[in-house]
Amino acid sequence: MSRKRLTRLVGAAAGTATALGLATVPSTASAPGHHVVRPGDSIQSAVDAARAGDTIVVLPGTYRESVLITKPGLTLQGAGDRTVIAPAVAKAGAADGTCAKAGNGICVIGTKSRTVDDVSIRSLTVSGFARNGVWASWTDSLSVRDVTSKENGTWGIAQERSTRGHLRGNTATGNGDAGIFVANSVTEEGGATDTGGTLIQDNALSDNRIGVTVRRVRNLAVEGNRITGNCSGVFVVGDESRPAAGSMTVSGNQVLENNRFCAATERLSAIQGSGIVLTGSEKTVVRDNVVRGNAGTTAHSGGILLFKSFVGALNTDNTISGNLVRDNRPADLADRDTSGTGNTFVSNECGTSVPAGMCAQ
Repeated sequence: MSRKRLTRLVGAAAGTATALGLATVPSTASAPGHHVVRPGDSIQSAVDAARAGDTIVVLPGTYRESVLITKPGLTLQGAGDRTVIAPAVAKAGAADGTCAKAGNGICVIGTKSRTVDDVSIRSLTVSGFARNGVWASWTDSLSVRDVTSKENGTWGIAQERSTRGHLRGNTATGNGDAGIFVANSVTEEGGATDTGGTLIQDNALSDNRIGVTVRRVRNLAVEGNRITGNCSGVFVVGDESRPAAGSMTVSGNQVLENNRFCAATERLSAIQGSGIVLTGSEKTVVRDNVVRGNAGTTAHSGGILLFKSFVGALNTDNTISGNLVRDNRPADLADRDTSGTGNTFVSNECGTSVPAGMCAQ
């Protein structure tokens, strides 16, 4: 057979593989550093066998396990909604791993002295876990992209004690608390920590208790997300500790009809119809958002609100500007933190405000 003829045949085979969606799955024989997981295989076994910087490709199928990542540079790559990670069926005497025992789907866990850096989680679905779909602690530059996290008991995608995270293009729906949650720590009190520019961008967040919660953190951005059908859209939460929460940007989001009713919890009163709420925040910029149709009768109901924090910390030096805020009840804009100082409302298109006079003429 001539070399030209052989080249044509190889090209045709490659085209067929691409058409079948197979060309993106590397061969372990031809691509060192890649590990392919097939239905019936263990994702955790592939992670354990991988070296820092390797890629684990998880083929379409349902994998009933939790996955713990403690090595830097790993990429966990699925096939979108065709790759599903779900809780394992309980078996008497089964030895669950650390992540499973905590009730989480995918965990990326480092320590204070040794963070886990540059891990990427891509294009898969995590569903039905008792606590969190994706949980990260002590990480740097974690990337979670094109992941669907749904119907988990607490948070869809969450990180604490972490820096420079990129949470982008994900879908979080039907989770018991926030669709996306970023905090300084969930186990202890303390001042807000600098996230180093964590980015929460272009996510679709619906039917959760809260779309996005950022708690006791600084230096991050919540941008371009579509947040609808939750009990509350965005919560920026601070307390009396120092440094205060804030120095962040909430911009370009669509925050629409977050009108589910959620009963009170130990940390938060009942919520319904809340668009964007700042409590105990400083130097936060809320700009160029569309906030419409958020309506309820709870203390935090309305479009964009400043509210004294649950422990009495005040909002200071925040700027609310250039937002389209319409059809929210009881008000489009509300400054209910009457003791806060330096907060400004500028050039917002709205119909009602408390106090009156804050809407652009």
